[in-house]
Amino acid sequence: MARMVRAADRTDPDRHLDRAWLKDHLEEERREADLLGEIREALFGMQDGIVSTLAVASTVGGATGERYPILVAGIASALAGVFSMAAGEYLSSKSQREIYVAQIDNEREEVRDRPKEAEAEVAFMLEREGLPAPAATHVAEELAREPSVLLKTMVEKELGLVIEEGHGALQGAVIMGASFGFASLVPLFPYVVLPVSSAIYTSIIFSGVVIFAIGVLKARWTKRNPIASGAEIVALAAVAGIAGYLFGTVLPGLLGVAGVSG
Repeated sequence: MARMVRAADRTDPDRHLDRAWLKDHLEEERREADLLGEIREALFGMQDGIVSTLAVASTVGGATGERYPILVAGIASALAGVFSMAAGEYLSSKSQREIYVAQIDNEREEVRDRPKEAEAEVAFMLEREGLPAPAATHVAEELAREPSVLLKTMVEKELGLVIEEGHGALQGAVIMGASFGFASLVPLFPYVVLPVSSAIYTSIIFSGVVIFAIGVLKARWTKRNPIASGAEIVALAAVAGIAGYLFGTVLPGLLGVAGVSG
């Protein structure tokens, strides 16, 4: 029923006159924007989890040719990556938000203590965006009647920020860490079920297929060509896997350590 209502809304040329529709529409777009942010974090974590774990597994596989060291190194790398990515995302988001809050507080003080200066800044920015000077001045005067509205306008146009907060730093950290850990299992799985000599190549191919699917899925939101999006990530994963295998076979020989025997 809801889908039928939305379809009907799209065919109604006067829907923008309904304030209730506008409210719901804007809230829906906001939710979609928040969801896309979470999807971005999940896709980034999955890509990094596959590529980094593939590189480690391929390196150890090329160097030792033994299942146990490969799995231990791969799992250790995955666990380290989970906590590292989660902590990095948390600290980055938290620090960014603190900086944003400080910047917004500075603008809030300006609106409170120097309202005419704030009004002039908004008028100038509106004029720079294309409004005629008289119209820009009039709009700024109207905005200045409500200091909170003037503040939001200044923050958005001058700093490129929004006062409303999205999801918290902890939520982003959980999404990033969980997606990294889940995806790290992909390059390790072949080493569990196959002989090491064939698992190395299977791991690279399997990781390539999964990461290509991630790239295709990402194109749904980035509006890029799905094939190009998938191929781009596959190329990165292939370089990581092949380079890891080569380093694992060449370096041990240079150091006088036995590599894969077959």
